[in-house]
Amino acid sequence: MASIVLLNKPYGVICQFSPSPPHATLKDFVDIPDVYPAGRLDTDSEGLVILTADGMLQHRISDPRHKLAKTYFVQVEGVPTDDDLAPLRAGIRMPDYQARPAAVEVVHEPVWLWPRQPPIRVRKAIPTCWLRMTLSEGRNRQVRRMTAAVGFPTLRLIRYSIGPWTIAGLAPGATTILDVN
Repeated sequence: MASIVLLNKPYGVICQFSPSPPHATLKDFVDIPDVYPAGRLDTDSEGLVILTADGMLQHRISDPRHKLAKTYFVQVEGVPTDDDLAPLRAGIRMPDYQARPAAVEVVHEPVWLWPRQPPIRVRKAIPTCWLRMTLSEGRNRQVRRMTAAVGFPTLRLIRYSIGPWTIAGLAPGATTILDVN
């Protein structure tokens, strides 16, 4: 049986163990030898990072061919309509690839949300709203690029789940260890 570590990665943390001043790294939050992230999460994104010492499990979690759904809560600039979100649901053409269709909907601000440090930029004349997006792939900065492509730049991005694993009940910087089959 393999183990995984679930980390709620805070904003500004680099998804690697080697030092990278002035940023914090995974080493500042995970004191378990020989575990590695199954996929990455940008420094300016928050939320679930899964770590494991099992290379096969790491590959199964991060490889897009296994289509593990990844759910994100995304605060965007502006308030999109269903028509605005339709290209994301259909699978939007990006400059360098065709994105798979995403499940996306406007939602209320999550009740479990913590304050971000530093806070997002706020413009008094431009409203913001939250989206819940679920993807079956995970390309570099994909969610940010997709929301920008439809005219709603991402202000805050939190990965809530990967497959069956979530950050439910995990404070920013906190970890939990689970045994998996």
